[in-house]
Amino acid sequence: MNIEDYRNYCMSKKRVTEHFPFDDDVLVFKVCNKMFALASLSKWEKGEGFINLKCNPEYATELRAEYDSIQPGYHMHKKSWNSVYFHTGELTVKFIMELIDHSYDEIVKGLPKKVRDSI
Repeated sequence: MNIEDYRNYCMSKKRVTEHFPFDDDVLVFKVCNKMFALASLSKWEKGEGFINLKCNPEYATELRAEYDSIQPGYHMHKKSWNSVYFHTGELTVKFIMELIDHSYDEIVKGLPKKVRDSI
């Protein structure tokens, strides 16, 4: 998965917008104004691409124990965010897409019912 595939996949989800709220390097994807995925573009350019994804805390712990490419979220709340590293080649594109889906779903789950129902 390259950065454009990652961007296109995130943008294909309902009510998703992209932002650069921190600087012109960190690309953030939000659903209904809540972050679910972010990545440093400069890291991708250096071949060190990773994305931060929201994750159920119990599942986050399981993933970190099973995969070296999944670590506690870099500059994020370590309990509920993971950093998913691409340059290792350990994770399949399909699995990464499932992790992005999980992150999106975690955010949607936390939205007010009226907003969830509109998605």
